Amino acid sequence: MNYIELMVEEHSNIKRVLSVIRKYCYKVLKNEEVNYADFFILIDFVRNYADKHHHGKEEKLLFDRMIKELGPTAEKLVRNGMLVEHDMGRLYMQELETAVNNVLKGEDEARLDIIANAISYTHLLYRHIEKEDNVVYQFAQKNLSSETQQILEKECDQFEQEAKTKNTQSKYISMIAELEEKVK
Repeated sequence: MNYIELMVEEHSNIKRVLSVIRKYCYKVLKNEEVNYADFFILIDFVRNYADKHHHGKEEKLLFDRMIKELGPTAEKLVRNGMLVEHDMGRLYMQELETAVNNVLKGEDEARLDIIANAISYTHLLYRHIEKEDNVVYQFAQKNLSSETQQILEKECDQFEQEAKTKNTQSKYISMIAELEEKVK
């Protein structure tokens, strides 16, 4: 599997968690019993798998190479599009964490903030993933030199190996199944 296929596969894992987030929000909306601490598990997944692991590869490897090699078009796409959206996602997670803490302190109205931030995150990421899979990654594959592609393959493989030593992939992939089971 090449580095682009790997990142698309990671997007599939992230979309599974987005579905779980929506299901949790629906339970909150319907005032069903919710273990609000489960939101911290979702936040952990987003911060450490979606952001640190997946976005880490994009930001440190792919996007950096695109800007250096492909010039102003890539720079606008990356800096004004993808990186802005990554930052927006981080903000939604920060606000979601605050809202969950407020609910746990007894502030019932903060349930609205849980729904607002979690659903905003899911909408953002679904659109973001669609753009990356169908525009950004395709642009990179078609326009980066074969030498750069080979470098990215090597760097991505190294990134993955380092993550494996920390058990990142297996921890978060198994976490997805556990979360899906909780909201059936």
